[in-house]
Amino acid sequence: MPHDALHEEARSDSSYMSEDKRGYRTREVDVSTLKPASDDGVQLRLKGVDHSARPTWKLRETVTFYRDVLGLPLIHTISARGWGHPGHPDFLHFFFDAGNGATIAFFYYIGTDRPEKYMPEDSHFYSASHTAWSVDTAEELAQWKETLEGRGLTVSKFTKHEGLESIYFRDPNGYPLEVTRRLRDVEVLDAEDAALTIQAAIEIEDAARAAGEKMRDIDTVWRRKAKLVEARVGDL
Repeated sequence: MPHDALHEEARSDSSYMSEDKRGYRTREVDVSTLKPASDDGVQLRLKGVDHSARPTWKLRETVTFYRDVLGLPLIHTISARGWGHPGHPDFLHFFFDAGNGATIAFFYYIGTDRPEKYMPEDSHFYSASHTAWSVDTAEELAQWKETLEGRGLTVSKFTKHEGLESIYFRDPNGYPLEVTRRLRDVEVLDAEDAALTIQAAIEIEDAARAAGEKMRDIDTVWRRKAKLVEARVGDL
């Protein structure tokens, strides 16, 4: 069988080839139609992060940054012809060791230019999509900051927020990165507090939507949460 025909045969059953097969990435998720976990009694578990993945249009710079500047070993590369829906370019998918079995991965779509919507921005919306990698001690975090700055990188000040302390910087693609350490263990009380906070926020958001408005501020959430706490204490 000719090489190209073999390739086409491999493409023919791809989950990306037709719209009906691509529903898992194109169909809108309506949570009102989904069944809660309590209905089937199956408790799903995750075992941590296997990899993060993002596109890059800077092959040399990305490899140089992660392998040569950060010092993360390049451990695996998938090279493939374009597959999936029509127009899918050939690509490289390469992985750097991030510790504990996790990797940082990139897609390099050969012959493509970065679309405008993927250009980096100086905004909280853009920075919200980021990867945070952990270290165990304050000394390790300080070593990361001092070493990266010594290698010429611009790094944020040490930032403590809730149970974490972090530093922030960007890679050559403009992707936000974080190195963080836990300041304390997460306890049962944290989960209970989280549930009350989110319940209060959802109630406020539902009421705002019903009135054709938006949630105004965090103080509104705190006031609703206080009422939930008062109700819970009254039930004890």
